[in-house]
Amino acid sequence: MERQRIDKWLWAARFYKTRTLACEEIGKGRIEVNGQAAKPAREVKPGDTVSMRRESVIRTVLVRGLSPTRGPAPVAQQLYEETPESVAARLEAAEQRRLAREPALSIEQGRPTKRSRRELDGVKRDWDDRWSASLDD
Repeated sequence: MERQRIDKWLWAARFYKTRTLACEEIGKGRIEVNGQAAKPAREVKPGDTVSMRRESVIRTVLVRGLSPTRGPAPVAQQLYEETPESVAARLEAAEQRRLAREPALSIEQGRPTKRSRRELDGVKRDWDDRWSASLDD
């Protein structure tokens, strides 16, 4: 075997769980082979460069081998070699995610409970009874 479809190789190398997911990512233009946009039937051979964009990080790997079947992870890792630039970019993105707090985590409370909603309604009812925002004695 000297050539293999890119969707099958991505599946065998365990970048995607199914070939269908690999085809969808290829269709969205997130996969490039040797700097050119790929189609699912595009064939790769050892020595080709495959770039994948996932979560705003571009991961570039060099194809080292082909496999007709999906095997265990240690075998799948022998099918490719990640470039040093890609490893550095991936580690930097992981560090940025670790340092930058997720905006959704800043929300301390979600929806109000039934009790707190009643309290809010009570405060609102009191506000509606007043005719202006100024305090009158």
